[in-house]
Amino acid sequence: AAVVDVSALDPRHLSALVAVAEAGTFGRAAAQLGYSQSAVSQQIAALEQALGAPVFDRPGGPRPVELTPMGEIVLAQGRRVLAVLADAAAEIARFEGGETGPLAVGTFQSASTAILPGVVAAMRDAAPGVQIELQESDDDADLHAALDDGTLDVSFVVGDLPSTLSSTALLSDPFVLVAPAGMYSPGPVALTEAAVRPLIGQPRDSSCQRLGERALRAVVADPHYVFRTADNGAVAAMVRAGMGVAVLPLLCVDPDDDTIAVHALEPQLPSRSVHIAWRTDRSLPPSAHRFVELSSRVAADVADALRQRIPQSISVR
Repeated sequence: AAVVDVSALDPRHLSALVAVAEAGTFGRAAAQLGYSQSAVSQQIAALEQALGAPVFDRPGGPRPVELTPMGEIVLAQGRRVLAVLADAAAEIARFEGGETGPLAVGTFQSASTAILPGVVAAMRDAAPGVQIELQESDDDADLHAALDDGTLDVSFVVGDLPSTLSSTALLSDPFVLVAPAGMYSPGPVALTEAAVRPLIGQPRDSSCQRLGERALRAVVADPHYVFRTADNGAVAAMVRAGMGVAVLPLLCVDPDDDTIAVHALEPQLPSRSVHIAWRTDRSLPPSAHRFVELSSRVAADVADALRQRIPQSISVR
């Protein structure tokens, strides 16, 4: 049996074959394809050379060409090949548009509740074909490592970043005092007053806990933590029960909980900066670029909401 040089089969040759078979003449096929008649003839000739057999019988004159038995086989298979290529082109276009493909996203607890839902909802509307997988950790070192080893494409993070990562700043999240409702008069509370109270905190390996605790230790050498939990809701519950007060980023506080009060601290602690980060030297899928863009938009709305609920004297940059 003759061996067909499949590598010599060009999709343009197959498109010409389909066009001539459907139009009946080289001239009409050329008009449909936007080629010259000689260009179509050359493509069919190249196809026949690759196959080692003619695909059309050419009766001459005005009579239409007719497919040979080889032409019938190649036409059927050529249509399948062209359909697969069309599907591939459409899928690639969707991927390039950030509309499909897997996306691994890192997050931490307060970003998961305050920012992430809006971003995921926007992604579902704009790119329902993207499959988002989430990994949550309140220790930035875990998220940095997952970005570095490629486990995550992008991640919400706080604090300083290693040189291997790039990021977009999303918002500034101020630290506040969370106390039982009515414990203090409305308005700021002195940091020295808060620091000597029994404290409810997050685990020591929490990135935002380290930021807040560092500032407290500048005022009181050994702040007295009576309870630690990774659950922001549990922190609020312990404060509500009168077990102590908490120094938390504002994003960690439920805005609808009227059983606790939020106060500015004097002096104001340095705010934590919330970013979305990715590995500098790694090509991101287009869906990641879309996710970063939507995160910036949603975070801007979240920052506006924070401004409306911040205690007196605190600013959100």
